[in-house]
Order: sequence, then C-alpha cells, then structure tokens
Amino acid sequence: MSSVLTADVLVVGGGTGGTSAAVQAARCGAKTILVSEFPWLGGMLTSAGVSAPDGNELAAFGTGLWGAFLRELQQRQPGGLDWGWVSFFTYDPRIGAEIFADWVKCLPNLHWISGQIPQDVLWEADRIAGVQFPDFTVWAKITLDATELGDLLALGEVSHRWGWEFQGEFGEPSAPIAPNDLTQQYPVQAPTWVAIMQDFGEGAVAPEIPAPPLDNPDRFTGAWDNYTPEQFLNYGRLPGGLLMINWPIRGNDYGEKVDRLIGSETSRQEFLQESLWHSQSFARFIQTQLGRRYGLAENVFPIKNQQNSTLLNSSFALHPYYRESRRLQGVKTIREQDILPITGGRVAKLPINSEGICETIAIGNYANDHHYPCGDIPLQPKSIRWGGRWTGTPFTIPYSALIPASTDGLLVCEKNISVSHIANGATRLQPTVMNIGQAAGMAAALCVGRGCQPRDLPVSVLQEALLQDFEASAAVIPLFNLTPNRSDWLYWQRYYLDRPSSYPASGNCPLSVEKPSTDSRNTQSPFSGIFHRRGEQDYALTLTDLTSNARQTWQLVTLEPETDQFLQSCETEKPLTVWGRLNLAGAWLLVEAAELGKSGFLQKS
Repeated sequence: MSSVLTADVLVVGGGTGGTSAAVQAARCGAKTILVSEFPWLGGMLTSAGVSAPDGNELAAFGTGLWGAFLRELQQRQPGGLDWGWVSFFTYDPRIGAEIFADWVKCLPNLHWISGQIPQDVLWEADRIAGVQFPDFTVWAKITLDATELGDLLALGEVSHRWGWEFQGEFGEPSAPIAPNDLTQQYPVQAPTWVAIMQDFGEGAVAPEIPAPPLDNPDRFTGAWDNYTPEQFLNYGRLPGGLLMINWPIRGNDYGEKVDRLIGSETSRQEFLQESLWHSQSFARFIQTQLGRRYGLAENVFPIKNQQNSTLLNSSFALHPYYRESRRLQGVKTIREQDILPITGGRVAKLPINSEGICETIAIGNYANDHHYPCGDIPLQPKSIRWGGRWTGTPFTIPYSALIPASTDGLLVCEKNISVSHIANGATRLQPTVMNIGQAAGMAAALCVGRGCQPRDLPVSVLQEALLQDFEASAAVIPLFNLTPNRSDWLYWQRYYLDRPSSYPASGNCPLSVEKPSTDSRNTQSPFSGIFHRRGEQDYALTLTDLTSNARQTWQLVTLEPETDQFLQSCETEKPLTVWGRLNLAGAWLLVEAAELGKSGFLQKS
C-alpha cells in the first residue's frame, strides 16, 4: 500500500516555475512538498540545458528570485557570466542546479521528492485536493501544476488549450485567420533537446560522435550560413570551453508530429527518442563540418534516471527544452494585445480588471519569439533599442491568468498559464516563468494562511507580499529607470499599482538624483578611448593598446539606466572612460559606469 503524505502546498514539477513556487511557499511558512520527475531542479535553466536565459536582463527587471539567482551565479561561477552572445548571462548548468538544490536544503518545511510523475488527480467536490504518484499520494490544501507539459490539467480534466487560436477568437493581429499548413504541421512551438559540446582546443582530437539510428545531415546544411563558425559556436558559449547547442536555424529544434507529446506514453517516448537522435545528429554534423577539435562534453548532466531511459550520455540535457505546453483556460487569458507596447509608447498597458484593480504579479520583457523548423512567422514587433542593444518591450502577467476558470484548489506556474499560443512566445521565457512561480508560491502560502481559495485572494495582498518579501522582493510594475537598490523603489511600485492610469508610456518614472549604493568604479576595469555614436542607441569605443599601439573598437552596451541615459548624451568622437567587462564572444563592452574624458589608454582582456 502506498504511503500518504499531507502538505499545505503541493508543487508538481521541479522546473523553473515549480522550483521558484516551492521555495517561495516554504519561505512563507507553508508546509510544502515538491515532486519532480528529474534529479535536478530548475527545468529550462538547468535540467533542460538552456543555461543562457533570455529576457529580464536590464538591471531594473532583475528582481525577486530571478535577481537572487543571477547574483548567486555571479558569486559562484569563476570568471562571471560574460561568455556567449545570445544572452548577457551564460553559465555551467551544474552550478544552476547546485543553487536550486541549496535553496531547497535550507528550508526544513520543504520536502523534495524526485523521480516521480503524477498518475491521477484527487478531488473533493469541485476542488483539487491532491495528487497520486506511483509510490505515494499527497493531499494538499493548494496544488500547483508546474509540469513541463501541463500534465495535471490533462489528468484532472481541467479546461485547457493546445495549439493555435485563430484571429476570430481573440482578435490577435498576428494570429492566422484560418488553419493553414503551418498550424496543422506544428500545433505548438518546437522543443529542442539541448546538447553541451566542448571546444577541446587547437590540435585536440575529440572522440568521434556516433551517428544515431536516424541520421540525416542534409537537414542541417546551411545552419550557420550567415555567421562565421566562431560566431555560431559562441552563440551559447559557457565557461570551461563548453558550448550550449540550442540553435534554431536548421539546427536541433524538433517538431515532427509534436502532438505525440500529449498522446499515449508510448507516443511521447517515440517523440522524445527522435528528438534526442536529432540533436545527436546535429552535434555530429557540427563535428564533421568544423573538426574534431569539437566534441561532446563529459560529465555535465546525470546519466539516465528511472523515468527516462532515452538519455544517451551526460552531454545531453535530461529532457527537451519545451517552449509550449497545454495552456490553462483561466479567469483571464493573456493575448497578443496584452503584451504589445501601447501606441507611441515603450511598454504594454497594465492589466486592470472590471473593478479597476491592477492585477499584475510578474513582469517580462522578451520579444515575441516563436520557433518552428520551417522558419519564422510574421509577428507584431515588440522590441526597442535600449542601452546600445535590442531588448524587448516590457509587459506584465495578471494574477487571474494563473487561476482556473472554475476549478478550486489549483494554481499553475509554468508555461501552462492562461495565455494564447501567439502570446506564449513572450511569456514562456525563463525569467518570466521564474517570476510567475514566485508569485504562485506566494499566493498559495497566503491562501493557506487565510483559509481561502486562490480566486478569493485579494490581488493587492499578493502584490504587497511580493514587494515586501524579506529575501527576494519582486517588482510587479516594469519601469526602465527604477532599479531595486533605490530607496524610492517601493514607493513607485505602489504608486502605479494604486494609479494604473498614470503608468507612463515611456516606461520611466520621475526620479530624484540619488547616489548609487555601490560604485562600479571600485569593482570594474576602466577602459579609456574615443566614443563613437553610430546611430540611435548604437555606440562604440575605440581603444588603443599602449604596448603595441594597435586600435580595437568595441560595441558599448549597458544594463544600467543611469549609464543608458549618460551614453545618450555623449558627444561622438570625444574621449570617454567607462568601467565594465569585455565579452569576447559578443564583441561588446558591458558598461556599468562612464565619465567624459580619459585618464590614459587602458585595454583589459
């Protein structure tokens, strides 16, 4: 007879959202059980191998558990996070997994069980009251579906969506009017089974990557045609010569008959095996084209586990990077219109319910990015240049998108929130899902403490708890120039929650001059040279090496609002000194502080 466990909060799924939710609920005092399929926590950020997260990169948006995770990575990873060019933060996934495991270990009221998948949902009247697993049953006051594919929604027959919505349903400008070849062939975005390769160095001969049973190298011809081989490999470069292979152009995205993921267990395993072979085939193609200097890395991921017999070896992630899952039909559905910037502005409108209350509980700012093996689809633009580089316009997640339309006892906190297929391209990114998970975990703990259902929890109570969380206070209003280290951060967050109609279209709030709490000049390397303005939000600095008199020009980028403002005011072809870090893969200089003039040429490498 299987054992029976009880909890205040049950989180099913140890991915990005689930781990955040469980940690937050436990930190709030709730007796929490976290059940994961895999031996690593963190999902997209770790066990799926996507250790180059996208979105929420600006300093103002690095709050909550997402910001805490970044700070831990900076402290633990030798050499920092400036390795690749697809993201400002790339890291060894093993370090990310260690961080999440350590967070869990510090919480005596959080019980983590790995190697289990849900088998059934348990009900009391119209409320989900628990979940049955192969070896035990958990009864809980609040259950969170944090599975990678929204499995609890299916097991509990909770209303959900899978696939495209057409223009007639939500009026989304980028949605197709009617079914077409794309919507029928790829009902959801393609997953990617990430591989970690390694640059073993000049003259090295890595072991030959074997051909999988399904191997068709012609599929990858031209994968990096618009890039040099070095640029292609540096896309997801990690420390220690590691290379994250998550390449969308004729690469290892795989979406053939992707509906199999929500079919029988047999059909799901068939898809997973093919996806893994596809990634192995791509890694082999890279090696045959670029040489045996490059091979599969060793001892990155745990080798196999009892739930997944398809794993090849420790260089392949524990599971695919799922970009889309079953999606809840919630109290509110996030549509494309809700994530696009308002006309003439740089931010999306805040979500306001019928009572005039602002419902935001998490923020994101990534572009709307869809992956299909056949290529891109036209989407409404939601990007701007900021800090010398492209970034996405910010948007927010309403609490009601986490609540089922009619089912009690349940919240969702992964890619399975109530969102349209089109809008999912922006809401699915790791930092946003981490923010969603933190909010869901906080909401669950508050519901337990108040003895209420999620739909009856006042959103203002949840917002205030997130803003004032002792360990990881989280922003709920996106403001480009309001960083969390400012003394007036809480004031302006509350100000726009109370006055959502006053939220500025520019995304900037009025701020007084405030001396920064830390001076980057004391911690970062100085670089002096000639500043060049190459266009709107396009800057460069030419440095001269005093020993060789050689000149080199670097793109200037920043994540800091004060530095962004300063660079906008700099006069071209004038001396400038900046403090920051070089990113060799991206060929940029990440600037944290700057001042006019120069104190002699200095080039750091």
